[in-house]
Amino acid sequence: MKTAVIYRSHHGTTEKVATMIQQALGSENCMLFNLKTSKNIDLSSFDRIIIGGSIHAGNIQNKIKEFCRNNQDILLEKPLGLFLSCMEEDKAQEQFDNAYPELLRKHAQSCKLTGGEFNFDRMNFIEKMLIRKISGVNESISRINENSVKELVSEMAGC
Repeated sequence: MKTAVIYRSHHGTTEKVATMIQQALGSENCMLFNLKTSKNIDLSSFDRIIIGGSIHAGNIQNKIKEFCRNNQDILLEKPLGLFLSCMEEDKAQEQFDNAYPELLRKHAQSCKLTGGEFNFDRMNFIEKMLIRKISGVNESISRINENSVKELVSEMAGC
C-alpha cells in the first residue's frame, strides 16, 4: 500500500518521527511530504495517509491545520493516522485534541502522541531563553516515544 506521511517540523523532531514511520513502513511505498516545502500534494494516488505536526506555544503549525481543513473530504475517504510531537506530557492529549478536527480524530485508525525534543542547536536565542524559563531545561533533550511510533505503524500497517 502506498502511504503519504505529511508533516510540518519546526526544529526537526516531527521530521525525525516521520522518517521513523517511513523506514518502518518501507521507503519504496511511503513518501514524505514536508508542508514547509511541498505544495499541492495529490492524495488520490495514496492508499493511506499519516499526518503529523508539533506544538509550539500551545498550538500545532498553521500549515497542518490548513492542510487538514483543505483536504478533509479525501482524508475521510482513506485510512488515516495522526500524530503529534510535544514535550508537555500533562497537556499532550488536550493539545492533540485542539490540533486536529474532531471529525478526523474520530475517523483516524491511529492517533498517537509521539513525545518530543528540545533541540537547542536548532533554536534561536529567544526560543532557548523561553524554554529555559518555562521548562527549566538548559540543554537539548529527546523524549521521542518510540513505542508510540511503533504502535502507529502497526495500526496503520493493518489498514
